Amino acid sequence: MKKAVRLGFLLVALGFGAWVVASQWDAVVAGFAMLTWPMLAGSLVSVVFALLAAMMTWRTLLADLGSPLPLRPAAKVFFVGQLGKYIPGAVWPVLAQMEMGKDLGVPRPRSATAFFLMMPIQLATGLLVTLVTLGWDRFGWALLFIPVLLVLLEPKVINALIGFGLRRLRREPLERPLSRRGMLTALAWALAGWGAYGVHLFLLAADMGASGGLLFAIGAFALTWCLGIMTFVVPAGAGVREAAMVAVLSPVLDRGSAIALALCSRMVIILADLICAAAAGAAARATVDRNPV
Repeated sequence: MKKAVRLGFLLVALGFGAWVVASQWDAVVAGFAMLTWPMLAGSLVSVVFALLAAMMTWRTLLADLGSPLPLRPAAKVFFVGQLGKYIPGAVWPVLAQMEMGKDLGVPRPRSATAFFLMMPIQLATGLLVTLVTLGWDRFGWALLFIPVLLVLLEPKVINALIGFGLRRLRREPLERPLSRRGMLTALAWALAGWGAYGVHLFLLAADMGASGGLLFAIGAFALTWCLGIMTFVVPAGAGVREAAMVAVLSPVLDRGSAIALALCSRMVIILADLICAAAAGAAARATVDRNPV
């Protein structure tokens, strides 16, 4: 039943998105025509950096919980596992990371904990970035979520929730609780990631003549990502993030250009995901080849 609901929601979102693009086809084509290769390349590099920051957020959490991983193996586990987000259903990335992490000596519960901590960290920092960059007069509702998320990010609260969950699952407790230093380091990496994502959107928007500056681009992407991740029934927020981006960009771009920008942003992010996964896999294999067992 749940799979049917997710599939139905995805089909509706994609169908509606296709209808919107078709209705603005000439303007969308004109928007794509304004893009230049240097800006596209710069946008791609920015997204790669943002993904690296996300990987470092996860790696920091994993190390703080007691499983420090070298950079290359950590990158392979994270980036290859993240490709599972494009498959319907929310479990594939965490299952992939748990299995690959187990091969590196990381207990499955620890991998799952680091994975599920990523969402509140990214939501809290994303909403905070939205509030700071776009202003509380338009997005003051974000204040309603930030206190709850900050409480949930308090290490004592997190450790208590993790312990309760493991007891209910009849699993052994975590050997090392999450520390405040580890959480603050993870939050810092998450904030760096939002800055890089904002640069990627700013470069694309500048090509299309958008009037918003870098701060607006950072806040716009953070807001649309948060709205997309909240609709976890669709893979990687497909359709939802683009619709939200078109709405948020309406003050600085015409509708057709905003649609083209949202679609281009999605394609750049998918390409960056593939590049990071391929590069991390190749780097990990090269390390094994140089250091055979």
